[in-house]
Amino acid sequence: MRNSNAPAHFDLLVVGGGINGAGIAADAAGRGLSVVLCEKGDLGGATSSSSSKLIHGGLRYLEQREFKLVHAALKEREVLLGNAPHIMRPLRFRLPHQPHLRPVWMIRMGLFLYDRLAKRNHLPSSKRITCDETSPLVPTITTCFEYSDGWVDDARLVILNALAASQNGARILPRTPFLGAKKLQDHWLVTIRRPQTGEEKFITRAIVNAAGPWVLPTLDSLEGTSKKKTIRLVKGSHIVVPKLYASDEAYILQNEDQRIVFAIPFENAFSLIGTTDVDYTGDPADARISEAEKDYLINIINHYFRSKISKQDIVHTFSGVRPLLEEENSSAQTVTRDYRLELKGSRNHPLLLNVFGGKITTYRRLAEQAVNKLSKHFENIGSAWTASAPLPGGDFKDKAALQAEYRQRYPWLPGALSKEYVCRYGRLCETFLNHASSLQDLGVHFGHQLYQAEVNYLCQSEWAQTADDVLWRRTKKGLLFTKQEVARLNTYLATLMNYVNH
Repeated sequence: MRNSNAPAHFDLLVVGGGINGAGIAADAAGRGLSVVLCEKGDLGGATSSSSSKLIHGGLRYLEQREFKLVHAALKEREVLLGNAPHIMRPLRFRLPHQPHLRPVWMIRMGLFLYDRLAKRNHLPSSKRITCDETSPLVPTITTCFEYSDGWVDDARLVILNALAASQNGARILPRTPFLGAKKLQDHWLVTIRRPQTGEEKFITRAIVNAAGPWVLPTLDSLEGTSKKKTIRLVKGSHIVVPKLYASDEAYILQNEDQRIVFAIPFENAFSLIGTTDVDYTGDPADARISEAEKDYLINIINHYFRSKISKQDIVHTFSGVRPLLEEENSSAQTVTRDYRLELKGSRNHPLLLNVFGGKITTYRRLAEQAVNKLSKHFENIGSAWTASAPLPGGDFKDKAALQAEYRQRYPWLPGALSKEYVCRYGRLCETFLNHASSLQDLGVHFGHQLYQAEVNYLCQSEWAQTADDVLWRRTKKGLLFTKQEVARLNTYLATLMNYVNH
């Protein structure tokens, strides 16, 4: 009989609840491994919720001759457009032409390659257009090039992967710091700290270090490991301002320093502007936009657009620190966005897989390759499966058709709110809508179409605990909420979490 006080056994521990960690946990759990994921903060609470929200090949990487990376990213763009139709959508981009920057022939060649490096099932090809007086750009810009990429809700992409992992039996443990691990014959003895119960130990065959910008400090907490790789921390910052223009396309703006800045329609009433690339030292959790970064983004917007902005127009900022592979003589702007997977251990030793680098677009491919590397050490492991599997809530083909279905099923639900739910949850919203027969049944209205039933769902099923979790990562309603409304939501959440924890 097994000792009830003996540590539990798992196949795999994933350290880090960002997009790579959540993706690996989902892939591994779906292949039949017993998986634990621990994250010291909220899921997707750092770099993975601070991106430009784009699933793209990276047009500018062609100039750096990273054809393999662009090809892989473009293939993944198509996969995600099919597997996550609720949180992802096609987005048309316009690239204004500035003769003193990249010449026409270079842009044409780049877009020609971009259109053809991978098969396109969902997106139209690029073209050249002439700007007229209706253009939001300054009158001196008369030519633009159009092409297509994808937009994604990055934080929800993390949550949906964590949900996929959980649905396949994984333990998902946010707000649970990884304290360290010791080698125990061919396994690891792991120590974590649970928020309610304190330290907890268990045994695992393998550890995946997917801690993002904390990948090297995590290595320090593992017995008998050495740090050979060097990570370069690069901060990317964004600003959010009232909507710059009325149309739905995004703009990709070339600066004289060869950097690219995006202006992207965001949450109906806003424009998202970014990103910067600045070398960073210190704790990634402390990353904040600098005044110089604000000036940089404002200046490039004012150079291109008729509508001018100032610091007073900024309604929100965010900064994320990307852990990029160090390259000799590379600037923060040109260092590669590719990734490297490093597996250590053997049949008679504990396994450790370190994840270095990466970008949100290629997370699924990275996860699949990571589990493939581990697979030879596990008997009866299943085959790769995520390329054709919809993410939770994504088992539908067309948002308009799903909204029409919901008009029939929930005639009491306002159309604008139904659209929100479809774009945020897909079919997952049925979890809380099926218990209601009127808008009043959704409970307390906290403001801006956020109802108690949705908040309860987020806490019970998507690991939300605080107002920040709800307003910035599970939704983006933090852009609209007043301080008083946030305080009211926090009061409710404190009562709810106290009830859940007891």
